[in-house]
Amino acid sequence: MEKKGHVQILENMSKLILGEIAKANYSSLLNDFVESELFLIDGDSLLITCLNDKKLKTEQNLHFIYLVERYLLDLKSKGGQFIVVFFKDFEHSYFQIPPLLPLRTALILHLQQNTDINVQTEFSGCFSEEWNCFLEQNCPYFLLISDEGITQLQTFLFYFFIIQSWYKRISIALTSGQESDIIRVYAYFMLSRYKNQHFFKENEQKMKRAYQTIIEHLKKSSVIALTPLFHQFKFSSLEKEIYWSIDQLRGLWPKGSDIRRILCVLSCSLSLKMYHHFLEKRKEKSSEIDIPENNLASLTEVQDLCRMYCLSVVFLLHLPLSQRACARLITSSWKDSISTFLQMKKWCEFFVLRNLESSKTWNVDFTYVCDINDGPLWINIAYYYENEHIQGLQFDLGKAIEVDYNDLWSAVSHLVREFPVGPSVPLRVTKQLFLQKKQSPIGDSQEMVPNLGFIPVTSPIIRRFVGDMLDQVTFLRSDDPVVTSLVKYKEFHELVHWHSHKPLSDHYERTKSFTQGKSKEFLRSKQKLQAFQQRFGSNLDGTTSKVIVTQSVVPKKTFVAGKNKKSQCSKADIIIQENTNRLLEKEKEKESHRWETLSFSIEGEMKENFHSGITKLEDFLKTCKSNSVKFTVEMVGLKASLNAWKEHCQGAGKVRKDFSIAIHMMKRIHSIMERYQEFLQNPDKKEISRCLRYLGFDNLVKTLDPTQIMENERKSKKFRYAIDMGPARFQLQQMGHYLIRNERKDPDPRVNDFIPDTWQRELLDVVDNNESAVIVAPTSSGKTYASYYCMEKVLRESDNGVIVYVSPTKALVNQVSATVQSRYTKRLPEGQVLCGVFTRDFRSDILNCQVLVTVPACFEILLLSPTHQEWVEKIRYVIFDEVHCLGGEIGADIWEHLLVMIRCPFLALSATISNPEHLTEWLQSVRRYWQGAEKNIDDFQSQDAKDCIRASKRYVKVKKSYRVRLVLYEERYNDLEKHVCSLRGGDIVFNHYHPLASLTTDHIEKYGFPSDLSLSPRESIQLYDTMVQVWKGWPKAQELCPEEFIYFKNKIVITKMDARKYEAALKEEICNWMKNGNENMVKKVLKILRPASVSHSDSMGETFPLLVEKLREMNKLPALFFMFKIIDVEKRAQSVCDALEKKQVMRQPDNVDKEVHMLTNKLKKVKKSMEKTSSVPENALKRSSRMDQSIIREAEHTALQKKLEKKTEIPPDCTYANIKVIDAETLEMMLYSIKKTRKGKELENLAKRGIGYHHGSLDAKERRFVEILFRKGFVRVVTATGTLALGINMPCRSVVFAQNSIYLDALNYRQMSGRAGRRGQDFLGNVFFYDIPLPKIEKLIKSKVPELKGQFPLSMTLILRLMLLASRACNVTDAEAKVISVLNHSLLSFKKPRIKEILKLYFLFSLQFLVKEGYLDCEGNPIGFAGLVAHLYYEEPSNLLFVSFLKKGLFHNLCQPTKKGSKHFSQDVMEKLTLVLANLFGRRYVPAKFLDANFKFYQSKVFLEELPTDFNIALRKYNEQVTRDFSYFLLIVSKFADMKVEHQLPLSKIEFPGKNEDTSKLASHLMSCKEDRSAVSPFACLSGVTNQDLLQVGNIDSVSRRVKKEIHIKGR
Repeated sequence: MEKKGHVQILENMSKLILGEIAKANYSSLLNDFVESELFLIDGDSLLITCLNDKKLKTEQNLHFIYLVERYLLDLKSKGGQFIVVFFKDFEHSYFQIPPLLPLRTALILHLQQNTDINVQTEFSGCFSEEWNCFLEQNCPYFLLISDEGITQLQTFLFYFFIIQSWYKRISIALTSGQESDIIRVYAYFMLSRYKNQHFFKENEQKMKRAYQTIIEHLKKSSVIALTPLFHQFKFSSLEKEIYWSIDQLRGLWPKGSDIRRILCVLSCSLSLKMYHHFLEKRKEKSSEIDIPENNLASLTEVQDLCRMYCLSVVFLLHLPLSQRACARLITSSWKDSISTFLQMKKWCEFFVLRNLESSKTWNVDFTYVCDINDGPLWINIAYYYENEHIQGLQFDLGKAIEVDYNDLWSAVSHLVREFPVGPSVPLRVTKQLFLQKKQSPIGDSQEMVPNLGFIPVTSPIIRRFVGDMLDQVTFLRSDDPVVTSLVKYKEFHELVHWHSHKPLSDHYERTKSFTQGKSKEFLRSKQKLQAFQQRFGSNLDGTTSKVIVTQSVVPKKTFVAGKNKKSQCSKADIIIQENTNRLLEKEKEKESHRWETLSFSIEGEMKENFHSGITKLEDFLKTCKSNSVKFTVEMVGLKASLNAWKEHCQGAGKVRKDFSIAIHMMKRIHSIMERYQEFLQNPDKKEISRCLRYLGFDNLVKTLDPTQIMENERKSKKFRYAIDMGPARFQLQQMGHYLIRNERKDPDPRVNDFIPDTWQRELLDVVDNNESAVIVAPTSSGKTYASYYCMEKVLRESDNGVIVYVSPTKALVNQVSATVQSRYTKRLPEGQVLCGVFTRDFRSDILNCQVLVTVPACFEILLLSPTHQEWVEKIRYVIFDEVHCLGGEIGADIWEHLLVMIRCPFLALSATISNPEHLTEWLQSVRRYWQGAEKNIDDFQSQDAKDCIRASKRYVKVKKSYRVRLVLYEERYNDLEKHVCSLRGGDIVFNHYHPLASLTTDHIEKYGFPSDLSLSPRESIQLYDTMVQVWKGWPKAQELCPEEFIYFKNKIVITKMDARKYEAALKEEICNWMKNGNENMVKKVLKILRPASVSHSDSMGETFPLLVEKLREMNKLPALFFMFKIIDVEKRAQSVCDALEKKQVMRQPDNVDKEVHMLTNKLKKVKKSMEKTSSVPENALKRSSRMDQSIIREAEHTALQKKLEKKTEIPPDCTYANIKVIDAETLEMMLYSIKKTRKGKELENLAKRGIGYHHGSLDAKERRFVEILFRKGFVRVVTATGTLALGINMPCRSVVFAQNSIYLDALNYRQMSGRAGRRGQDFLGNVFFYDIPLPKIEKLIKSKVPELKGQFPLSMTLILRLMLLASRACNVTDAEAKVISVLNHSLLSFKKPRIKEILKLYFLFSLQFLVKEGYLDCEGNPIGFAGLVAHLYYEEPSNLLFVSFLKKGLFHNLCQPTKKGSKHFSQDVMEKLTLVLANLFGRRYVPAKFLDANFKFYQSKVFLEELPTDFNIALRKYNEQVTRDFSYFLLIVSKFADMKVEHQLPLSKIEFPGKNEDTSKLASHLMSCKEDRSAVSPFACLSGVTNQDLLQVGNIDSVSRRVKKEIHIKGR
């Protein structure tokens, strides 16, 4: 029964995993969003993955290690941080395959000894307690593992590991199907789902028992496998023998030695002893039972074998890799007669390596443990001695090799005591053949290779970009068959859109008139859209529309505040100033009158309810513009605060004082002292001194006015009114978020709505001077204002200039376009509009607008279109919002293309760039290029271009600047405080999370403090107190005490900047502790700051409504709750709504539903009777009575309706909606806008409770509905995915991370948490972590935002599009400059000449391919179907194959109508056409293991059938030709490889250099392969791979694992 149970659980596990494989997403593992996150690699999966290389020869260790290192280096170079894990239990799965045991052990030793890879080998298995603790401490993102082992039992071990990882919320990435390009690694990714976690929880004990049963079975199997070889020789005896041998060898080589020598001697001596023991035991048995011995090699024969093995090891010691790479490939294999000895030798190698690993008393050099065996070389030597040597072909070993060989064999002889092993020479004393006979034992497959060289292509672009390389490569002659076979297609000009047949030109697409030829319905819908956009935009921006009038361009000087003298003003300016002053006086009078009207009620309310009254006073201050009036109001508030404080302190039974009143008092003092100093009079100062005295801040009173101190009064009132802390501590600890920010007070005439900060003024200067800038500032800091200032500038300059706003998402496009339309109004000539939109699914007024809001891909279409270059010349500015998308996975290369192609200035905005200096330097280099290029463009006066440039002469000429400024602003207006949510006793508890708790001493020592890790003033005080607590005798405790700190001492107004200086001083002191040897003290500080362990539960999802309610009680709403699964986003929102409804139902009377039902029916009857009365014809006599009845019914209807509304009214504590912020009419209009949408009803019900959800699958109307209501404050709880992370204007008081995910990384954390804290409404933002593990929180806080490193910028279709632009644009010079800019200015290759060379090589290959396929001629001009290929650029490489089929007439042959001249096609034709197109476009690959699942699909075809025969043949030929062309290309460019790099391992950098061993004739003979290997890595050559193998590979991706590292071209 138990066995059946194990089988059942294994079957269930397999079914679960195969089902998840079917749902696996093929995605990038190491994109820039997870580069700083830790993941795990299963070591055995790594071993299996690299062993699967088809060209890897058995026992070729160095080639295998090379593959492993290249694999790991690929992950590391792309930002991967990982730990490799080898479980002890998994070792048992190799006991049936002895050669893999020493290989696995050698791999572990190599990674541990020779690399900086973190390798963990101490865990027994995935169910051990130690492993679970390790996972909790490190919180890895995912596990990289194989879905199939070498044996079925090993596969099951992998399954156990996968499911246990899922239970620990670790996602799975599969090694099978994994691919890599120059930037990223792609793999099948399986998320940890609740279903998988539940499976483990339900079957945990069964799985553990099944796992233990498998391990026990493997252990028994190993004993069974060893018993025939070692008989009764016990493992303990074997270990003693190994220890004895090591001691003996240590005596021979006391100084230690190379691992290869040691392992050779120990394994040979042990295996000879074991084999001798084996033969003796066999003889004893054969004497009792007749056992034939013909199939076993004799002891003397295996001694010959060991001698040849020792010689092979000596060759490893002496021969350089360059010589070994030329070894002959012997295709013969070992005979079965020596298989027993070979197995025994592998076991001995394994046992020796395992014991040497633990030996620390002897100096063993493990450097070359990667090269302990070379099986092909051993076979090569054996072949020589049994075939060539006996035929008289004799070669000398060479003196050095002979000495080393004799030394090794002498050591073997010394360790073998039981019998003589014979002398070292001759190597062979027996004639027994060890190798199987073959007709052609030496591999030599020479294949005819055509003339290698490039097809000559002449073009100015090619010469400018790759001219330096063309001099170093070979070109084919004009009469070469490859050149003469090129098909000369005629040039095909696209004059119409191929899908709609509309004329392809700017003139057609530009709308000439809004009214001409348009229906009334169209015009009405357009008006409705514009009206909605304006309403939407006004809600976003909150500003009134500004009328723009075109002005003549006057060069502006950079504005410098305070330098304009009155003598320089004109008479008109003086008049304007006087009028302005007069208006200000009138405004002041209005404000004074308004305050006189409201003051009585506000003062009265402050007496009755201080907090309510002070809120109204602050609301008045927000709307008041007169400083004198504000000062008066502040003084009233100060007096009221003092009275409230006195009353509060005099109250009976006060144990602890409520500091909120004192905080308001100090806020008033701060405001008066900092903002209204000029209005202060002596009585006011006395009042402030009085307030400070009552608070106990006597030192501050002295600072303000020493004469005010009255000692007796002070002593009598101190105990009753004074605060029990110093003024500095009080300001930091109790009112830190209210501290005054360092804001400028001098207005800037360019800005009317607010007073800009210094960095914002720099932005305005950038725009005024037509410069470019990279702007990095926190979310909600005001960096977007420069964008609108830039728009206004362009709009005022002329009616022709265009500004382009590039946004990463369609949602942000809609938001910006709505803001522009509501913000500006301008009268334009007929046919022109203010704002246009261009996205994939919507476009409006693209070419006839002045402000175009678009996404990157659509803007690239315009820039690369030859027919749109006239419009491109009109662009005056480009704004790139969220420019950190340069580091994204999808479309990042397009951002690069745009930045390098535009000729005008730009603004690049982002909140999250960790290397802005590098980005700015790159962009400055691009602008310098354009500075030189535009001189040539301006001089271009070709007759053919006059028509094209005529338009540009009409535009206003503006002085250009090529400077790129970097504007950095790191200070957030609002502090962010973090909190961790725990579940304790069914309740949610919030623990404050100090940012420094995320750090370790190692992190501080290595990286310092993260630049964006800032502390709130309260957290600075907490840090100081903890430091004092830990180190009682801290020398600087007094100096850094808040009351004594230089920037705080006796200071009435401590500013935010002062608090930052205090924070910096504390951080510096922490670093000093580290430097001065007090690291343990720092560890104690960090430990105390770290919160207690977070309590989680499987029911965290169920307690989500409780979390929301707790936040409401703490006044932390409105809040955004971020999750990463759409289904959870909707479920959590609905669960909160359900909880509120349940709460309402529980407090309602039992019969309320019945009453509501009765009232509803009565209301219907009254309404029906009213309608009936109005429809019945009446005469004059009955009219009076009818009117009386109608009045009665209307009154009854009104009364019933009010009664019903009261019965159905939602109680305030059963909704999160704030009904005061929106009127009923507006709400009704918003609800009507989503009435007919898919989720409209659901969103309506949620909105009535103040709840909403937001994700990418919602309709645009639905998203806007949630956004508007949330911004207005009606909806205060929104669950959302990352759709709100990129620039959407939805600020809130709190952000809650309510779901852990691989997508919750450093970048998304900063983008999402940046929403917390509404400027002007909240002084403090809150970030809550709910159901997020503590290690993950630590990583999020301390991890840096990923650096922008660039993308692989080229593709074949892009190169074709660039050549199209260069050949068909009117202004050839301009077009060529753009093309060269794209090719030359890749961020990836910036300051990296080697990457630049790779890009040039890729360009050359693409060029050759396009010429051979007939898309370019030998002058670089587009021909044939180049336009169609370019049009389908986003489908590469399917677009190339599609056109190939088209050119071969396959579609023409397939699509034959049923009758001649008919347009009707048979069902069979349509199905075949669908099959072909489905294979070409939109395919989704599944792992091969999925085929084992035997899933049945009833309603659709999941797996595509084979292509029709003719298409299949064409596809095969096409792939073969592409692969062959790529291989030829590699052969041509192999000369560019750096051979020094090629002869060292890629990760450990272990070198295998040296000169060829010419003194050994035998070595020269064995290494005499004549086949060309110039394009193959010398490590791959060890397995016999040659250039010919590159031509025989069926998949280009497999070529990349064998070619030289330095010519390793990876496309996309």
